[in-house]
Amino acid sequence: MATSILTALGAVLCLLPATTSATGARNYVIEDTYIGIGFTTGFYWQNIPDPTHGRVNYTDRVTASNLGLYTATSNSFIMRADSSTVLSPTGPGRNAQRIVSNKRYTTSVTVLDVAHMPQGCGTWPAFWTTSDDPNEPWPSAGEIDIVEGVNDIGPNASTMHTTNGCTMTPSTMIQTGTVPSGDTNCWTGTNNNAGCQVQNNKANSYGPALNSVGGGWYVMERTSTMVNLWFWARNDPLVPTEVSSGSGAINPAHWGTPYANFVSNNCPIGSKLGPNNIIINLTFYYVNNNPSAFANAYWSINSVRVYQQGCAATTATVNKRDLEAHHRHSYRGLSDL
Repeated sequence: MATSILTALGAVLCLLPATTSATGARNYVIEDTYIGIGFTTGFYWQNIPDPTHGRVNYTDRVTASNLGLYTATSNSFIMRADSSTVLSPTGPGRNAQRIVSNKRYTTSVTVLDVAHMPQGCGTWPAFWTTSDDPNEPWPSAGEIDIVEGVNDIGPNASTMHTTNGCTMTPSTMIQTGTVPSGDTNCWTGTNNNAGCQVQNNKANSYGPALNSVGGGWYVMERTSTMVNLWFWARNDPLVPTEVSSGSGAINPAHWGTPYANFVSNNCPIGSKLGPNNIIINLTFYYVNNNPSAFANAYWSINSVRVYQQGCAATTATVNKRDLEAHHRHSYRGLSDL
């Protein structure tokens, strides 16, 4: 068989779905990389009234640029809130930003490399996913809060919100984080929309503690049967090299136990979570006065990378007979090549 045919065959096999079991190989390859000015083309500024009713005024991109509220260079992206204006109690909220990825994702791995997250009394930052499709009004496509908190209170809590019919059983969740008492129903219509929440087991996973070590990496792996979340601080010697280096191919099966493991035992995750956009935002509680208190209310993001199922390309020569023997149970037409 010609080497070119074998190479093409290898490419076909490489594109077949990756294993998604908790213990087997789970191969993903880079799909999208957002760095610096890439955020201005890969995301849009959503200047809408805050759905969470925070004390914020979400600006459009042009306004944010004119006010100096974001900076995008070739290798960094900083998105901050206004820190100079005393607000009128009857006027709009504090200027800040809410950006949404143009693309939506389903089965994927999302890696956030964050250098600094917003901090300060009254801040409510989040890095999360949901759908912006008007034909899928919230929460029909679900929501996953990867990083979220208020008032600098750590550690980080990650939460999944869905329509009715999705619950978690802590004893079946293989994770290092903890589930707060009662936070096991993901349905938005109960328990004041607390959702299914898992608290990170690392104290430096949120706010000032995270910023003091130079940030770190948050990773979400999402499939039709599970949602896994990992966190490594910048100074953590255990961070996988493929995560810290922004590798073109990754395998979460090598990363150890996640801090959050949302499973499908009592939740049809594949139908509760639809295609989701990535959202990065900052809202506030009562923050009319003392604007200088928000000088550190900013995101500084090194990159966001999204991986899709697949495997790294290879040009290695393949022995046809060995390949047939290995894959005969799945690829019946191989011997006809």
